[in-house]
Amino acid sequence: MKRGFFICLLALYLTGFFRLLCAAPMPVITSFSILGDVTQQIGGERIQVHNLIDTDQDAHMYQLVSKDLRKMRTAKLILLNGLGLEPLSLQRAAQQSHVPLIIVTNGIHPLMMADDGHDHHQHTDPHVWNDPVLMQTYARNIANALISVDPQGKAYYQQRLTTYQQQLAGLNAWATKTFNTVPPEKRKVLTGHDAFAYMAKRYQIQFIAPQGVSTEAEPSARQVAAIISQIRRDHIKAIFIENIKNPKMVQRIASETQTKISGRLYSDALSKGAPAATYIDMFRYNVNAISAAMR
Repeated sequence: MKRGFFICLLALYLTGFFRLLCAAPMPVITSFSILGDVTQQIGGERIQVHNLIDTDQDAHMYQLVSKDLRKMRTAKLILLNGLGLEPLSLQRAAQQSHVPLIIVTNGIHPLMMADDGHDHHQHTDPHVWNDPVLMQTYARNIANALISVDPQGKAYYQQRLTTYQQQLAGLNAWATKTFNTVPPEKRKVLTGHDAFAYMAKRYQIQFIAPQGVSTEAEPSARQVAAIISQIRRDHIKAIFIENIKNPKMVQRIASETQTKISGRLYSDALSKGAPAATYIDMFRYNVNAISAAMR
């Protein structure tokens, strides 16, 4: 009798154990590829991330489609960057999906940008990922969001968060050391749109861009002329196109100033493979490219 009872208990235990082992990963929706990667780094094998805005795609220009609505409704968690990055249509769809929604920039004090004529961006700069110190808060918000919908994974998520935050701290220390090899008067860079203000503040670099925070904002002829004059006056050598936008404006400025384009930066999206397949890869690549071009 006792033997049969213990066999039953063992069978129940093993059934539960194998069910846990075979459990499908929790579906999590993220708005864009950088957020998706950081979420995957913390969620590991317990989650399956789906990005609405894929690699090499411009989050500012995203248009909601029906398949994304369906994916949102079947997810266990939706994560958005916030601070005006995602269009209002996506924000509303996420709110109306009745799925837990977390804005991962909560608790981060945003930089305020000059009015670029697009009030729906609320003059806040959403590009916080260009500061790995702020990304420690970003990562913690993601971990807390995962724990809120999957409390059984708390220890797992916290351990991975600790490891990732250590990597972010190391990334900041390395970037500081790298940029400090460039004389302050040479720390000037031209990019396609104004995506690097957080990097500028953290590492004392001046970034110039013909477009504002959003890639939707078109520069005036006067703004372009002023940038061309500044490049000539300050002898700016670091001029970059971006992976998410049309390079014609930057190419025109480079041509008019007879300046060679230094290369490509990854501003608002990862690349499908190398060199910017993860957030940490992207940040390292950008720092190396920018610091080399400024010298």
